[in-house]
Order: sequence, then structure tokens, then C-alpha cells
Amino acid sequence: MTAEVLILDGGMGRQLERSGAPFRQPEWSALALMEAPDFVGRAHRAFIEAGAQVITSNSYAVVPFHIGEARFRARGRELADLAGRIAREAANASGGKVVVAGSLPPVFGSYRPDLFRPDQAAEILRPLIEGLAPHVDLWLAETQGSLAEVAAVREALGSDRRPLWLSFTLDDSDPEAVATGRAPARLRSGESVRRAAAEAVRLGAAALLFNCSQPEVMEAGVAEARASAPAAVLGVYANAFEPRAAKAAANADLSGIRGDLDPASYLAFARRWVAAGASIVGGCCGIGPEHIAVLAQGLKAR
Repeated sequence: MTAEVLILDGGMGRQLERSGAPFRQPEWSALALMEAPDFVGRAHRAFIEAGAQVITSNSYAVVPFHIGEARFRARGRELADLAGRIAREAANASGGKVVVAGSLPPVFGSYRPDLFRPDQAAEILRPLIEGLAPHVDLWLAETQGSLAEVAAVREALGSDRRPLWLSFTLDDSDPEAVATGRAPARLRSGESVRRAAAEAVRLGAAALLFNCSQPEVMEAGVAEARASAPAAVLGVYANAFEPRAAKAAANADLSGIRGDLDPASYLAFARRWVAAGASIVGGCCGIGPEHIAVLAQGLKAR
């Protein structure tokens, strides 16, 4: 790879499911962490072998939304530590070619910024940060649906000055309207990408990304972010979910996976994101090692 495009990994949850790991709702990707952590290490290694230069800790579902309040209180920090250690071991085995991003998820459920409670967020973020801190190279606040969510992450990190990547999920209820310019790219809260870019700059984010949305809406998000924050480092990792109803929480059930997003199709989208200004590219839910391998090879020539 050249330094121009940094390759992320793909979606951990669906990779675990495909590999035969314990996988169900509501625990999602946390179930393998609790019952069969070897599968998590295998998933990391599969993405690294495909060409990922950044792998993300399997801590996304280590929240009460997925594992329950009682189990989170009893084991949240322990599970975050385990997720971080497994990722660190996989990265170390690469001989220093791979770095670890510590996943900090939306703490009250994906796609539901309306459920966010700023006075309670720190209680969930704190054990995640404490468990992951010994193992990660950077922080990735991902699938964030509102500006309030990312502000809470920055506050919870306190004096930790490792790079912070902020990744917002975009409203993809009408992807065709966004893709054709009939509607602007917006966060799921309804807030504009322009405001998101300004907030990322204010919070000192090292990168601004968009993830866990339909690939059709991502190019508009990158273009708007580039226009609003010309110096920002931008990235995209879209999902392969079938379209779903607005206001539905991601992973509240097992969403279907699109059949038209094979690796070549996904690469075609990625090339458009890079042309619009993205320099970090990977995949989210449903995007597997085969997609990452094609990204790593297909974007290498840039």
C-alpha cells in the first residue's frame, strides 16, 4: 500500500457469524468474546491477512444494550480488556504492520441518537476505556449518530491524548435522494455533515469518518466534509445491510445482507469515496475479508 489510502478491517459481527462462532441477538459480537474468544482472534487475523492496516477491537457490543445491565456492571471492563488484548496480540503478530483502534460504540444503541442520555454516558464509556486503554493505539468512536455522542466520548477520554477518530453514521433512509443530490447527507440525528465536521475539528479529532450506512450515501458525506473542513483526514467504512426502517436500532434483529455488494461492487464505491477526498477506507457490517482484500489490491495503485 502507498501512504495515500489506509485500509481498515471489515465487520466483526458478521465475520464471526460466518466463521461458526456463537452469534445471536441481543449479545451480537460480544457473545463470541464471552464464550469462544479464539474466534475473535481468527477474525482479526483474517482481516490482517486480507490487507487491513488497522484492526478494531471487538468491544462494540460490550454495552448494556447488548449484554444487559447486570452483566455489563459485572464484566464490562473485563470484556473490554479481553477485546483489546486479542486485537493487540493479532496486531503484534503482524510484525508491527498493523495498529489497533479501540472501538467506542454508541452507548444506548446504534442508530438511535434520540435515546442518548449525556448524564449517563460516562458510566458506560468509563469501563470500556479503562479496559481497552492498555492495548490500543488510537480511539475509534464509531457509528455515532449525533454531535452530543462524540462530545461525551471526548469528555470521557479525559487527558488521554492518543489519536481520536470520530465516525458518524449517516441517515440512509432514502439513499437515492442523497446520491443524486436531491437531499443532503445528514447524521441520523438530522444534524448536518457541516456541523459534524466543525465539531470534529473543535474536539481535536485526528480523522473524521462515516460508517455503518448504505454505501450510496457516503460519497456525499465525504464531499460535504471536505468542503467544510478542507484539512481533515476523512474515511469511510460502509455496511452491507439491506435497507431498513427509519428509527430502527441497528442489530435489534439480524438484518439481511445485500446480495449486490460483492467485492468488486464495493471497490467501485470505494474509488468514488477516495476521489471525493477519503484517505481511510474499510468496511462495516457484512463486509468481509474478501472485500478488504480487493480494497487493498484495488486501491494500491493510487
